[in-house]
Amino acid sequence: MDWDKLRIFHAVADAGSLTHAGDVLHLSQSAVSRQIRALEESLNTTLFHRHARGLILTEQGELLFDATKSMTKRLDAAAARIRDSEEEVFGELRVTTTIGFGTLWLAPRLTKLYEKYPDLNIDLMLEEKVLDLPMREADVAIRMKEPSQADLIRKRLMSVRMRLYATPEYIQEHGAPERMSDLSAHRLICQNITSEQVGAGASFVQSLLADDVQSLLYVNNYFGVLQAVLHGLGIGVLPDYVTQDFPNLVRVLPDHESAEVPVFLAYPEELRQSKRIAAFRDFVQEEIISHRKQLAQKGNP
Repeated sequence: MDWDKLRIFHAVADAGSLTHAGDVLHLSQSAVSRQIRALEESLNTTLFHRHARGLILTEQGELLFDATKSMTKRLDAAAARIRDSEEEVFGELRVTTTIGFGTLWLAPRLTKLYEKYPDLNIDLMLEEKVLDLPMREADVAIRMKEPSQADLIRKRLMSVRMRLYATPEYIQEHGAPERMSDLSAHRLICQNITSEQVGAGASFVQSLLADDVQSLLYVNNYFGVLQAVLHGLGIGVLPDYVTQDFPNLVRVLPDHESAEVPVFLAYPEELRQSKRIAAFRDFVQEEIISHRKQLAQKGNP
């Protein structure tokens, strides 16, 4: 199959128009059209439905477009590896992690990474959905469980537990609960157990709700939970790493916490030699080592 024709097909399918694809490829509309017809003839199929407002892929066209998208992502990965010099770190790095970890831990620390590598551009994708790294939906991920794909390089970074926190002002005004049943006199701020989150967090919240909590505030991510806690709305369920940047938070009911949540960094095997990946990996590990040292100095577990 002619690679040049596939490249032109991909541009047309992506743009939905011969004219727009021609502009991208710096080819005339007639030249693009000829290449598409030749590709259709070689495959003995129709790849596009043509109508007045543009082009729509046929079922066969969709299959081919899926294949060219995968090829393009892998070619981009190869190009990224080639561009990574031995001395410099530059270009785009697409990082995915959860909203909570990304907003509360990672984003506030990126200043240090940019200071060290000013030519690095981070595309930070924060969502609970697990993006497909082998299909290059992202370059590197920080996940709250061990990745299951076999073709990923993975490294365990640390462990997290969900705990109960409030501000000193809230405790002074409302008192601190001494036992789980005392939570019924307080507002609990947490994620709904039906929302997308790690299982350990949902199980911990479920155990708290069993104690007849009367007042609730549900927020669908830990950033929102933290903001509510900081503004004195109640006692919040938060990951323990928030205490590094918010040391004044008071831990409530210290004998109660979630099960351990492992945190992994993962990236595709094909990016093993990427200088950008190595720079990001080393930066995250250094920040975690610093975090552990701070905890040890404070005598926290």
